[in-house]
Amino acid sequence: MLLLSINAFAQNISGKAYYQSKTTVDMDNFGGNQMSEAQKKMIMDRMKSMLEKTYILTFKGDESVYKEEEKLETGGSGRFGGMMGSFSAGEQYKNLKTNQLLEEREFFGKQFLINDTLANLQWEVGKESKQIGQYLAIKATAVKRIDENDFNFARRRGRGRNNDKTAEERKKDSLKAIEDPLSQIEVPKELVVTAWFTPQIPVANGPAEYAGLPGLILELNIDRTTILCSKIVLNPNDMDEIEAPKKGDNVSREEYNKITKEKIEELQENFRGRGNGRGRN
Repeated sequence: MLLLSINAFAQNISGKAYYQSKTTVDMDNFGGNQMSEAQKKMIMDRMKSMLEKTYILTFKGDESVYKEEEKLETGGSGRFGGMMGSFSAGEQYKNLKTNQLLEEREFFGKQFLINDTLANLQWEVGKESKQIGQYLAIKATAVKRIDENDFNFARRRGRGRNNDKTAEERKKDSLKAIEDPLSQIEVPKELVVTAWFTPQIPVANGPAEYAGLPGLILELNIDRTTILCSKIVLNPNDMDEIEAPKKGDNVSREEYNKITKEKIEELQENFRGRGNGRGRN
């Protein structure tokens, strides 16, 4: 009876939650340890727009839309930034009742609409809690399996091993990173996801594709990315309509990952071709 009352109450909750997303990068071994501190800082400054973003989750009942907050462009982050930007998710629509996830992606100039299902994460709710703003948040963890072609979770390959290498080996690594930068990244098989949710807002929603807890997720920690809620507006008078995105070629997650993999392999071949062509007349 109590559960039914909570579910009925949740159906009447609408609102907007604002999230700050920040991703850190291990710069200690970047470029084979051959880069100066000034060079590392320059790269970090260029990548800031990719690594620090603001998102808005608009939710009502079982439906929600999660998208990046619109802002004026202050200049690009170079060719690499534009390339990695192709791996970032666009607008995401979730329907908790039908278990549907729709996600817009623009990949190298082509628009896709990924039709997927929500990941059924096995959350383990612990006893640990903390205060986030005015809300009491409870800790939950889950293990997320990662598709090997999902470059949202890309890491630098072999990070932290350069101390065991000779100066000549580190130099070769640096040259390889320049000639074939995509060879320097890998995707882990699984990651631990840590969520902090508040039962004070009893909606089973959260940022990005994450959901399924008995309260709104206020903070997420996934690998080197932290997503933290900075502001919540409940039951606003000017509530936006929640509509599923429609732009782009409709593909499954598996089909989209296959397209991504083929493009990455093509880019790697191009980089290797440039490297092999150096010094030729």
